[in-house]
Amino acid sequence: MTKVKVITQGYAKETKNGWLASSTTTLIEDSEKKIIVDPGINKPLLIKNLKKEGLTPNDIDIVFMTHYHPDHMFLASIFEKAIAMDGDTIYEKDKETEYEGSIPGTDVKVIPTPGHAHEHCALLVKTNKGNVVIAADVFWWMDNEKQKVDINKEDPFTKDKKALVQSRKKLLEISDWIIPGHGRMFKNPEKSV
Repeated sequence: MTKVKVITQGYAKETKNGWLASSTTTLIEDSEKKIIVDPGINKPLLIKNLKKEGLTPNDIDIVFMTHYHPDHMFLASIFEKAIAMDGDTIYEKDKETEYEGSIPGTDVKVIPTPGHAHEHCALLVKTNKGNVVIAADVFWWMDNEKQKVDINKEDPFTKDKKALVQSRKKLLEISDWIIPGHGRMFKNPEKSV
């Protein structure tokens, strides 16, 4: 069975002059592949948390980027032996190949979820705990916010509010558990597991 583990819980704090933020980083193990989703931007924290799992960047086969905001994908290049992927393209060094539907060679489904960013996508992973959705910034909270699911919640970085609301609805329909871009993994309040 496929395994999913949050190795770094994402954080987001507004500061006087901007933000202090790095994304949730998730490890998926499927079909003998180790996949890192959104490596973030805090390198010391990522390396420390990989080490806790008995891993180094060279142990990772695939780095998946849900979207191209630096707080989510900046550290993708430290995984020198891994291929990089986004929602529809595989990058093997300078070679690009298109794909659709699932991460090739795995059971991990790729779901377009535009709104926060036009290219944004999420991952659906079937586990023995139920359907886990790595939602990235379809759902996210600042550190001082209560994690309450509200499909109309404001997102100051939204590119398309209507699309974001539809993406939120879509993920709530298919998930038992949701891993947000910043904040704690949570049980879908609209479903019982």
